[in-house]
Order: sequence, then C-alpha cells, then structure tokens
Amino acid sequence: MIKQELLEKLYAKEGKSMQEIANKLGCSVHKVQYWMKQYNIKSRSISDAIYQWHNPDGDPFMFKKPRTSKEQMLYGLGLGLYWGEGTKASKHSVRLGNTDPDLIKIFMDFLIILYGVKRKDFRFGLQIFTDIDEEKALDFWTKKLRIPREQFGKVIVTKSGSIGTYRKKSQFGVVTLHYHNKKLRDLLLNQLAAVAQG
Repeated sequence: MIKQELLEKLYAKEGKSMQEIANKLGCSVHKVQYWMKQYNIKSRSISDAIYQWHNPDGDPFMFKKPRTSKEQMLYGLGLGLYWGEGTKASKHSVRLGNTDPDLIKIFMDFLIILYGVKRKDFRFGLQIFTDIDEEKALDFWTKKLRIPREQFGKVIVTKSGSIGTYRKKSQFGVVTLHYHNKKLRDLLLNQLAAVAQG
C-alpha cells in the first residue's frame, strides 16, 4: 500500500513522474497508477507531463502585478502589442514579429520585467528579402536588441517583389521573437480576454 499523503506529495507537489515515484518506492508503475486511481489523484496529460519534464523546477516565469504607473503603462503596452502584433496560432509559444526594433524591445521589457522571463531564453527569427544584405540585417538587429547572434535561428530569405515603400519600412527585414512556453502563452491570452470583457 502507498499512502495518499506520500503520493500527493511526490506527484502533485514535487511534480515527479509515475516512473520516478515507482523507482523511489521500489515498486511497479502499475502499483503507483493503481493507488493514484484509488485516491482519485488526477494524472497529468501528456502535454503537461512533457512541460513538467522540460521545467522540473516549475514555471520559468512568474507574473508580477504592476505596482507603479510605469509598470502599469508597460503592462498595457505589452498586452496591446501582443493583441495586435502577436501570433496566436502557435499553441506552445509566445510569438511577436515586426520590422521596428523599438517595438520588439518594449515587448521584451514587458516579458522580462512583469513575467520574469530571462533574456537568454528568447529566440529570434529573421526574415529578409533577396535585396537585403543578410550580414547587415543581422548586425542591425543584434545591436538594436542587444542580443547575441546565437539566439537567432537560420535567416529566411524571401524573393523580393516590388521595392516600394515597404522596402523602406523593411530595409532590415522582419524579426519574430519566440518564447517557447505554453503556460505563458495561455496566461497572456487569458489576460487579453479579461481586458476585452472589461
């Protein structure tokens, strides 16, 4: 018999997997599953289990409620940017793309200051046209965002169309910020929904 308090502590509080609990207690996974069912301890979904495995120390972010007028302004700006410029189609990450480095920096500050996201955990994608110099574009973005090149993925080059006003707006390409965390993505969408409902 496995005590309910022990199972709840290991599985729910410490986030251990059934296999880890079985190894720790010297029993089979089947036995762990049996007693969890007896105690009505809900098992994690596959996606939750994968998330737990990738984040053994808990969520890599923590929302901090805005306290100052500056933080409140940043919160409003950040949510507004995600609402207007963010990619909601991705179910597992926070994404926002734009040609304006100042806009990207504001969104980065929003995630760093109010959600505790680490700068080193951001990833960036750069898309340019064939008439844009790749090295110059990368140099521009790394300097503007103060991000090392290692955080940029492979540059996507698209065949240039008409070189009109868009060429001036996009002379260094479009950068997309990625932060791979489903829970933060869901939290932002919930906060947007709350704002929309008033």
